[in-house]
Amino acid sequence: MEGIGRQFLEKTQYKHLGPSAQERGEPQPPLEVHLGDGPSIALPDPQQGAALGETSLRAVIEARHSLREYAEAPLSLEELGYLLWATQGITRVVPDRATFRTVPSAGARHAFETIVVANRVDGLDPAAYQYRASDHQPIQLDASPQLAERLTKACLGQPFVATSAVTFAWAAIWERMAWRYGERSARYLFVDAGHVCQNLYLAAESIGCGACAIGAFDDEITSTVLGLDGIERFVVYLATVGKRAVSA
Repeated sequence: MEGIGRQFLEKTQYKHLGPSAQERGEPQPPLEVHLGDGPSIALPDPQQGAALGETSLRAVIEARHSLREYAEAPLSLEELGYLLWATQGITRVVPDRATFRTVPSAGARHAFETIVVANRVDGLDPAAYQYRASDHQPIQLDASPQLAERLTKACLGQPFVATSAVTFAWAAIWERMAWRYGERSARYLFVDAGHVCQNLYLAAESIGCGACAIGAFDDEITSTVLGLDGIERFVVYLATVGKRAVSA
């Protein structure tokens, strides 16, 4: 195979890399970026309350498959909070240095901010929200009409985006990864996205839901819909989630 893909693999090899920003002594980027300042919504503590996700790991691995047809039932706030915690929840903080989370990340950089577009979540208005992992709260970003339809168009018309209970979008904050790894950070962003999405699949399966990963989307339109610049902050991966229909 020749072309830009081959060039990407070649130019991100270690032999082509110069000193990273960290090696040059530049300050570390913030561990979290706030994409908006809308109202916040309290989520139940994922460590407290009703038990979720207690199905055995083997059972959810065996049952997991991409689900594109969903029941009309909404997710509860507790279920959404559990899925957010399972994909980006913070388990330990080293102040001003790193966060450790429920998913692995190269160098504990955790360079994603999670945006969820909620269609059917009890207690949550239909809107786009940023998951603020530091305090386990979604912050409203955009409640404009037809948001789900616009995101569906950005995802090349895949209809289950509009019919899902919620769509997850993982927005890369490139400088957070590049500070340590320079140009090679582009590789790690896409690897890390796989870790996150697999956790979503397994967590969704464990609570009677299903997920479907989305890699086919128009990058520029998706960034516009979600209020990102598309250059330093851009979507790497998306996934829909909804309750599993009886026949699914």
